[in-house]
Amino acid sequence: MAKVRPFRAFRPPPSLALDVASPPYDVISTAEARKLAEGNAASFLHVSRPEIDLPEGTDEHDDAVYAMGAHNLAKLIAEGALAADPEPHLYLYAQTMGDHRQIGVVGCAAVSEYLAETIKKHEKTRADKEDDRTRHIEELAAHDEPVFLTYRKDPTIDALVRASTEAPPIYDFTTKDGVGHRFWVLGRDATRALEERFEEVPCLYVADGHHRSAAAARVHQTYRGDGREHDVFLVVVFPHDQMKILPYNRVVRDLEGRSPEAILERLRSVMQVEPRPDGLAATPPEPRTFGAYLAGKWYLLRAPQDPVRAEDPVASLDCSIAQDLLLGPIFGVKDPRRDKHVDFVGGIRGYGELERRVDAGDFTLGLHLYPTQIEQLFAVSDAGLLMPPKSTWFEPKLRSGLFVHTF
Repeated sequence: MAKVRPFRAFRPPPSLALDVASPPYDVISTAEARKLAEGNAASFLHVSRPEIDLPEGTDEHDDAVYAMGAHNLAKLIAEGALAADPEPHLYLYAQTMGDHRQIGVVGCAAVSEYLAETIKKHEKTRADKEDDRTRHIEELAAHDEPVFLTYRKDPTIDALVRASTEAPPIYDFTTKDGVGHRFWVLGRDATRALEERFEEVPCLYVADGHHRSAAAARVHQTYRGDGREHDVFLVVVFPHDQMKILPYNRVVRDLEGRSPEAILERLRSVMQVEPRPDGLAATPPEPRTFGAYLAGKWYLLRAPQDPVRAEDPVASLDCSIAQDLLLGPIFGVKDPRRDKHVDFVGGIRGYGELERRVDAGDFTLGLHLYPTQIEQLFAVSDAGLLMPPKSTWFEPKLRSGLFVHTF
């Protein structure tokens, strides 16, 4: 069974929702956060990226940063930018990006189900990032940014959600990136009906937010028994057929200083290489194809069929093929989590970002991947396996600050 519990959200009044709503902490840099929050005292970036209120150059893991986050959360509450609902609810959060629309149920998931793997994972977490999120949650005594969960769609949940969205939303605004955001507070009957129906869902899957969920579990293990409500963590749960996964692309630096012709020769030894017409990017049309940008030109790479690899839910991922056939043997990337001569570029930035970073001389090759499919994520998670790092990029991103769970 899957528990999705109602909670008393701290959230902004409708007049401040757009001012408060902020991009997630981990998709923007400190400099970008500082610029976005400039002149906006209500921005939730003061909580999620509190180093912006300290002198430039402050280490984002300094004690003062965590303390500033707690101070700023208390300040938003004291000044009325966030206020608690009088009773627990489930909520609905809809996002529209172009012709894509997704509607998720906002609530709290159980730490016990995360530990028992009823909430399934597909990504290996890093200790340093877990430490950071654990400290952040502890200092705030709150879960301030939700974990993005998914589940195999359920017609009854779909119908309950559809019925609840017939009412006018509490929030309805569009952010500068063109994404529309709508939000509903569900009444007691609708909350109870959804809560009960989710208990029929066999399991949930972490789509995005592995470090936040792992940190929430660590906080609960540390403080359990003190009577506070940290046996749950903040989530938004979407049906799988509404997931939009973009590619997580790569850029890599050639440490051997080879010529473009020498690199192309190595690429041809492992894949079919097709030059693209000048000025035309190579967007992968299907799995096992890759766009490669090298020395100002695009090439389409086609990996050979491999029946053994095709049967393995991890090895068959395009990001695994890229690592096993290209990044590892050709460019010496042994550990993509730690090697400094490879970097990752979210698909929302487009192929132009790959061109920019290669043309600037920072990297030698840009690699455009075919996106991981949600069925592949399920297959890996159900097998109890882990994907390579940076396998999925979900869009649109959930805005932070529209709902906070305190304990």
